[in-house]
Amino acid sequence: MSPEEIKLKRTESVLKELLPEAFGTLDDSRINGLNVTEVVCSRGRYDARVYLDPAGLNESEQSEALKQLRKVSSHLSTYVRDTEAWYRAPKFTFEFDDQLERIDRMEKLFAQIATQKSEEPSDES
Repeated sequence: MSPEEIKLKRTESVLKELLPEAFGTLDDSRINGLNVTEVVCSRGRYDARVYLDPAGLNESEQSEALKQLRKVSSHLSTYVRDTEAWYRAPKFTFEFDDQLERIDRMEKLFAQIATQKSEEPSDES
């Protein structure tokens, strides 16, 4: 792993810890309880895609939370910049992580296939 990749991973890890703290400083209950599942930085750490856990939120609540996060992204950048004494904080893009749902669907399909295979009669003639 190159030194640049190590810096990138370190930045992603720091952001994954700091963003929930920054959410807690806000007076919006829709945002306070959000959990960050992953942060992916790009463009030399100037952009950060933040993946959030959608647990307990329906579709309309998710879209409302994303709208609020877009409004407060400058506050979040300032919080991160001041806390870590960085010259510049990344520009945040927020989205809800649906990877857990996809994994769950795939596991159910594999279980269904396994039960169908076990129920098939074997052709041993």
